Amino acid sequence: MAGAGPGADLRPGSESDSAQDRIGAAPAALIRVALAGHRGRVGSALAPGLAAEPDLVYVGGVGREDDLAAFLARERPAALIDFTRPEAALGHALQAAAQGVIPIVGTSGLSEADVDTLGEACGRAGCGGIVAPNFALGAVVMMWLAERAAPFFEAVEVIETHQTAKVDAPSATALATARLIARQRTFDHPPALRELVSGSRGGEHSGVGLHSLRLPGVIADQEVIFGLPGQTLALTHRTTSREAYLPGVLLALRSLVLDPRFHRGLETLLDLR
Repeated sequence: MAGAGPGADLRPGSESDSAQDRIGAAPAALIRVALAGHRGRVGSALAPGLAAEPDLVYVGGVGREDDLAAFLARERPAALIDFTRPEAALGHALQAAAQGVIPIVGTSGLSEADVDTLGEACGRAGCGGIVAPNFALGAVVMMWLAERAAPFFEAVEVIETHQTAKVDAPSATALATARLIARQRTFDHPPALRELVSGSRGGEHSGVGLHSLRLPGVIADQEVIFGLPGQTLALTHRTTSREAYLPGVLLALRSLVLDPRFHRGLETLLDLR
């Protein structure tokens, strides 16, 4: 089977027919997988789910104190899932690609240049890879719906809310949403005539308003509000548990083992394009 890469102990079987199939079950393969950031908020929620999947072999987590290159050479996973910090994630992913290990990056804050660099590295290594602003399937569908709705409205604001320890603002999901919306038409983000507190109108990307809230008790929420005279349309996604990221990670993992291409987001794997 082409594109299986290291760490995949393949057995006879049939391939899945759709994205929905690949979320729930892999095409008859044992896939070795490692996790960077296994002690973090997302990683600690993903690790039990990875270990429970019958078609996966979870070889363990790797932390900041570990020698990643030696770990990958010893454990030979097919994929390295990364939910760490932006200053570490690119280095992790490049080390993985150098050994032919699929990088699955959910860490936010990577620049477009970083993603380009990783895509080129995966191409040279002949392995698949993905950098996704959000692995929650509902969030991906929300972004797709926002892009579809954009041509019909005159104004739009994106409001994202995360826990207080999040290091980047706006979130990668909010910025990706703004970029998708702005591809559809030109928007105007008018400033306040009298801004009594600097920054009260938030930021903007190509006329799309962006607002970042940081609160305890929240995981990751986003609302996209479109406006026309006399009406608004709101698209909302709420994350109630970090287990929300597991189905998207599993979809990416199983898809990339079979088809070693590089993806910027989950949209193509969900057939949304």
